Amino acid sequence: MIAGIASGLGSIVHSLITMYIWVLIIGALLSWVRPDPYNPIVQVIYRLTEPAYRALRRLMPTVFNGLDLAPLILVILLQVVDVILVNVINAVVMSS
Repeated sequence: MIAGIASGLGSIVHSLITMYIWVLIIGALLSWVRPDPYNPIVQVIYRLTEPAYRALRRLMPTVFNGLDLAPLILVILLQVVDVILVNVINAVVMSS
């Protein structure tokens, strides 16, 4: 029973991380084309990504040679977190 719950929660967390990674990628691509800032979709993406960028920028410099690498750094960090969580959940499921 606990293994099933852990597995289900792990799948949900994995899906949320994957969706957020896609939001980061879409936001990074949008920053190259300068879309209409009043577009509701652009505003939602900005509101979803900017807090994470702000937190990362407080911790470390993300601009190198005029290129902001914050989206790339966040994607890599989220991938690492996702792999760690999947391994922890698999360990919990296997031990049950």
